Amino acid sequence: MTLLTTKTENVDVHDSKVLDWAKDIIDKSSSARLIQREIINAVDRNAIWRGQECLNLLAPEAPTSPTVRQLLASEVGTRAAEGHIGPTQRWFSGTKYIDEIESLCVELLKKVFNSNYADHRLVASMIGNMAVYAALTKPGDNILTIAQPFGGHSSNRYDGPAGIRGLNIYDVPMDPVDLVVDIDEFAKVAREVKPKLVTLGASMTLFPFPLKEMSEIVSEWGGKIFFDGAHQLGLIGGGQFQDPLNEGACVMTGSAGKTFSGPQSGIIVWNDPELTKPICNTIFPALAATHQVNRVAALAASAAEFLAFGKEYMAQIVVNAKALAKALHDRGLTVLGAHKGFTETHQVIVDVKRFGGGLDVAHKLAEANIITNKNLIPSDKPEDWDYPSGLRIGTIEITRLGMKEAEMEIIADYIVRVLEGRDTAENVRKRVIEMRSGYQKIHYCFD
Repeated sequence: MTLLTTKTENVDVHDSKVLDWAKDIIDKSSSARLIQREIINAVDRNAIWRGQECLNLLAPEAPTSPTVRQLLASEVGTRAAEGHIGPTQRWFSGTKYIDEIESLCVELLKKVFNSNYADHRLVASMIGNMAVYAALTKPGDNILTIAQPFGGHSSNRYDGPAGIRGLNIYDVPMDPVDLVVDIDEFAKVAREVKPKLVTLGASMTLFPFPLKEMSEIVSEWGGKIFFDGAHQLGLIGGGQFQDPLNEGACVMTGSAGKTFSGPQSGIIVWNDPELTKPICNTIFPALAATHQVNRVAALAASAAEFLAFGKEYMAQIVVNAKALAKALHDRGLTVLGAHKGFTETHQVIVDVKRFGGGLDVAHKLAEANIITNKNLIPSDKPEDWDYPSGLRIGTIEITRLGMKEAEMEIIADYIVRVLEGRDTAENVRKRVIEMRSGYQKIHYCFD
């Protein structure tokens, strides 16, 4: 008898060329120690290029202070601490100092966001969103979230935690020109759908939401507002954006690694005591067990820095974003929200379709050591995800490096030179490296 065999082709979501490069390095290395050295070299290359020679204009990134970086490498990161704070709540003994670290973190977060409750165990803000959906909804419930061309994030759509929870997802109506919620259309849709939860989460966010009005509408059937402040979290804590918990949101999640400028981490805060057990019992034991105590220590240190420097830092971030947006606009680029002052956050959104679209432009700028990202804008369709028309720019990192309005003019000039072909990427890269050489210090921290 002859056995028929069929060759199965490997399927991978990652770029095969990059994986083949890594495989070749591993196969050709004579020892595991040399392979480890390749890893260290890649980390060092990134630290020099991205950390010292580039203008990082990514909206989801911020450099941490030296103290925070030191804590991320601390001994406590090797320790397990399952459970809630307190000796009877832990699975392991020997956690008294870990309890001190975590309780300081919780109380600092409550103070920064003026909230009654906070949790520190979320290793990412997307897990915070999963915690909210698991705690406050059941499969089959209706929710309203923002669609991606208007800035919505996948964590609140069918391909993220909301979809995994089995929720029926409807779109929050948005105004494509003013880039805010269309409150009249929202009232119509919401009263028809009667969502259990309305999620306001946008990775492209320029202006505040009509939270009070939306909260009043959904309260008619007992619905709740969930504010996903992944991008705006630091601005909220620094008083530079709306205060969601005081304007009708029942819970707020966010990322500590963006405007808050702490370690990559999730934060969740709320005021209603009735939400405490559902949220905390979802976080542990469902979503977090050993939750990286080194990260918690770094998060607490970031919160202490924020209490001291947050208001000044966040104010400058917004000032810089407005200045950069205006400088790009004055040089002929199509900047969204121009009729409303461009932005009230750390973000600037540019329509770069005439320059080849967001993907091509982002790669052109990266060759000049200017780091941005492609982004969907309202004129795009969801299927344009890989090749959108927009470019998203953020001012977090350049602000923490000490740059102000005058530097925004210079950066805008570099961007336009590359886009319009008035200078080569190589020439602009040299200018960027020279500029960055004078901005190596982290500001707004105790170091």
